[in-house]
Amino acid sequence: MPTYAKGLEGVIAADTKMSYIDGEQGVLEYVGIPIGELASHSTFEETVFLLWNLRLPRKGELESFTADLRSRYEVPAGFESKLLQMPRDARPMHVLRTLVSALSLHDTNPDANDLASLRSKALNILARTPTILAYYHRFRSGLPFVRPDPSLSIAENFLYMLNGRKPTPTMAKAMDVCLVLHADHGLNNSTFSARVVISTLSDMYSAIVAAIGSLKGPLHGGANEGVMVMLNEIPNLESVEKYVLDKLAKKDKIMGFGHRVYKAYDPRAAHLQSLAKQLAQDTGNADLYAKSKKIEDVMGQAVAAKGIYPNVDFYSATTYHCIGLPLDLFTPVFVIARIGGWAGHVIEQMSDNRLYRPTTDYTGPHAQAYVPMDKR
Repeated sequence: MPTYAKGLEGVIAADTKMSYIDGEQGVLEYVGIPIGELASHSTFEETVFLLWNLRLPRKGELESFTADLRSRYEVPAGFESKLLQMPRDARPMHVLRTLVSALSLHDTNPDANDLASLRSKALNILARTPTILAYYHRFRSGLPFVRPDPSLSIAENFLYMLNGRKPTPTMAKAMDVCLVLHADHGLNNSTFSARVVISTLSDMYSAIVAAIGSLKGPLHGGANEGVMVMLNEIPNLESVEKYVLDKLAKKDKIMGFGHRVYKAYDPRAAHLQSLAKQLAQDTGNADLYAKSKKIEDVMGQAVAAKGIYPNVDFYSATTYHCIGLPLDLFTPVFVIARIGGWAGHVIEQMSDNRLYRPTTDYTGPHAQAYVPMDKR
């Protein structure tokens, strides 16, 4: 008999070798390596190689992979005209969803699903999504495009194209760490969406676009924007406790707290906390970090016993703000990171594919007579 679980909670729908989560103990590993070690020692490019190949690269392999990725930063010829047709007041996630889909129009064989083709398409999407996002932000701001620099990493190049100047080493490192921390996270909603789409033997572009649509939702990737909105609503450090307790009394959600999986401290949040603190000090945002830490302290006293702790969105909001990202680019940056994981799961799904086709629990009536229009 089929097993019913609303929202598929607790249902195993795929096996994976990419990431492991123990929500009770607060553990996240990519291919067996603790996320803290990767955030401390790896780079986003190396982490993507790890997820796609299920092992760390040798020096020459990483150099080759990185060079290939950087050679694809430029968007295809004629693509910029599509970008210039976007409304300047459009939401970036809608623009990103549309233009990532449009990349398939410049692929001579967009439906090819052999391993080499999947990897090549994934590299194109991963390399060009930061370019699309930076170009659109400059276009809506009335600024000229800054062409990608293939001598820079994905993190450095994105910030360079966005702001028109190369980031400081601290900014670039913070951006890179955020990408590593967000790269993969088990069978979350957007990853599941990508695997469902590719299971039909669709194509890499369609799978990634479906995942972007999923991540856009405020219950998934959009939560980090909500954290920043909350921080801006609190006028000063002295107002934090009353704000939080009033919200809890009304049973309102405190953005950036709680997780569907983690009943312990999210290991990604733990790493981001120290990063956010240092960045806040370096960029003159110490008051913002102080408010964040105070919110965590108040929540710790109020709800930590219920297994409600900061999640990755909580301190990523402070980190993104200190890097200088506009609020509505928080979730699109999440997309850049998660493309690494989504594409890896698409490749993994296609290695042993089975079409997803769950059933439903029908709760409606039976044997109802059709009522003619004149008798309704």
